[in-house]
Amino acid sequence: MSGTTVTRVGFAQDLPAWAPPVAIGLALASLVFLAVELRRSERSRRGLVAALSALAQLALLLAVLRPVRVSSSESSVGPRIVVLADESRSLALRDGAGTRATLRDRALESLRAGAPQARITVLGFGAEKPRPTSAGTEPLDAHSDLRKAAAFLGESAEERPDALVVVSDGRLDDPPEESSDESLAGLFPGTKVHTVSTTTRVPKDASIRRVSAAGAVAHVPLPLSVEVGCDGGISCGELTVVARELREEGPPAVLGSGIATIRDGKAKLDLTVTFERAGPRVLEVAIQSPEGDEIPENDKRFLTFHVARERIRVLHVAGRPTNDVRALRQWLKGDASVDLVAFFILRTPTDNPQAANDELALIPFPVDELFSEHLPSFDAVVLQDFDAQPYGMEKHLPALAKYVRAGGGLVMVGGPNSFVAGGYADTPLAEVLPVVLDGGRGATMADQARVVPAYSDEGRKAPLLGPLRALLGEELPEMPGANVLGDLRPGSTALWVHPGRTTSRGAPMPLLALGEPGNGRSIALGLDGAWQLQFSELGARTSGRGYGALWDGLLGWLMRDPRYEPAQLELVGACVAGRPGKLRVHAPHVAGGETKVEIVKLGTEEKPIVVTARPDGPSRTVDVALPALAPGGYTARARIAGGPATRRDFACEVGGEEWADSRPDPARLERLAKASKGSYFHGDGPIELPLPKPTVVASERHVTPIAPAWLLSLVAAATLGASLFARRRSGLL
Repeated sequence: MSGTTVTRVGFAQDLPAWAPPVAIGLALASLVFLAVELRRSERSRRGLVAALSALAQLALLLAVLRPVRVSSSESSVGPRIVVLADESRSLALRDGAGTRATLRDRALESLRAGAPQARITVLGFGAEKPRPTSAGTEPLDAHSDLRKAAAFLGESAEERPDALVVVSDGRLDDPPEESSDESLAGLFPGTKVHTVSTTTRVPKDASIRRVSAAGAVAHVPLPLSVEVGCDGGISCGELTVVARELREEGPPAVLGSGIATIRDGKAKLDLTVTFERAGPRVLEVAIQSPEGDEIPENDKRFLTFHVARERIRVLHVAGRPTNDVRALRQWLKGDASVDLVAFFILRTPTDNPQAANDELALIPFPVDELFSEHLPSFDAVVLQDFDAQPYGMEKHLPALAKYVRAGGGLVMVGGPNSFVAGGYADTPLAEVLPVVLDGGRGATMADQARVVPAYSDEGRKAPLLGPLRALLGEELPEMPGANVLGDLRPGSTALWVHPGRTTSRGAPMPLLALGEPGNGRSIALGLDGAWQLQFSELGARTSGRGYGALWDGLLGWLMRDPRYEPAQLELVGACVAGRPGKLRVHAPHVAGGETKVEIVKLGTEEKPIVVTARPDGPSRTVDVALPALAPGGYTARARIAGGPATRRDFACEVGGEEWADSRPDPARLERLAKASKGSYFHGDGPIELPLPKPTVVASERHVTPIAPAWLLSLVAAATLGASLFARRRSGLL
């Protein structure tokens, strides 16, 4: 915008717009009639009459129009141009000596050079609403949503742009490739859209372009549709596609593989994978990189699946039919979300039933079949007052421990045959329990004194005991003794403790403890009197609902039900490999506590990365800065104020969806420009936009009459009188 002072002559401002042309027309008509009249006359003094009449007409015209001098300061305002610059990660792909973002910035410079008078606003668009940007901004967005940018501009209260310019590689998420011309024209209704393609070069690249799947359910085969692309002149032929689940414990597990035969630059392959465990799982889908592949990063995709379970499948093994065993079995049977497989040990191998085995109605306990063939099909195993040794289960304890570390759930419930008394100390299964078991000779197995468990500080904050505390507060029933448990294992948490007994380290003895060995979870409940939450004076006051509240919480925590997690973890934006990230931790039950996050790369033995953060003031939400991570699958465990951990699995990729298909799409940009009657440009050439003329804005306007109105009227009257006199003297009147 530039300002200059301009002076021009005009007419009186109180005249209507039609008055000056009418007055001038009448004056010219009068002169024409006079000329015709003088031409037909042969009188003398025709020249004098003509001059006086013309002068009279001019004076009369000036008296009517009253000319003025107009002085004003005028500014020229250029057209407003909004440039939408692509900031998705596809612009980070290499192209020549730089990246596509380098070419984008060059196109922006060319745009400014070609429209020096225009008011250009540059907005970056991607996954979120457009925001002001400038050359050099690193493209990090996980999507390129042009439709969302159009909606934002349409709702904006700012000045409507005279033209829009889209600078992109054309590989947009929305509008999609198959959009019709009508759909493209309706993207920015009423606005001319010009487009600039940053590049038209197709790189030599083979990639996993798309992986499509429905919702995953544990133990249910999941069809995967894998689309493989190969373009840019690279030779692919047949490519092997492998799908592997990344696990915290042990190497990745191959769930499926196949051969993709490339025809016309693409292939589609159907695979079937089966997840054994519910919860978040990270799946790696990869191809072999062919020779000459310029972008090997997109040959491997890391996908996070939230594997559901239609019903929780629970194996309940009880050593003898006690009140506690009956109460738990009845509760499990009554829960419609639980698929229960239960075994009571009614006869031990040493019992003498006074009859042959084939005469008994009882079936032998199928320990080998359960713990060697069917174990992976269960989501949780409950061992209640069960002694493993007499039934030949000792040989299966390593497999049961492995099952827990691989993601299974384990609950060991107390009783005379449980924990130390059940011979579990110093076994592989003891390693996955949250408490240490004393395996020494003469170790105390149980404390026979009646006991009322006490809440620990962590127990009062634990969401899984929230419903029970809502019913009973701090009150718990008196129970008939407890199993003697040792200290907590590292990372474990005690929710109930013995009010008087301590461990070898002097800590209150845990009675209810939680642990997270590997991918799984385990619970140690060193009591067999929990049934009194249902059948006791205290249970009568709550109609027995306390028992259901306790086991709802325990089983829900074991299955990672979000209601019973101490915190919710959320990645802020996508995890981009090689870039610092952010993890948002929200703890609805704890305010202001220190948050400690441990990050483990799945399928490797790398040391965990530990980061801590503390919210400002009493806030229950804190953002934890994550360091730059390599591509792969990760699990993050967050603890607030030393309480139980909450876990979230996630994947980090270099390019993600934006690099899956590396081909630019200038044709889509050209169609978009054509649909809105705009122009299409290549970014490597000059860009001269067809822009409207600048708008002139006048300010500080001053109007001054050239002569007073009375003077103009006087002159008009005098000249008119002289004209009439001359006409009379010449005989024309």
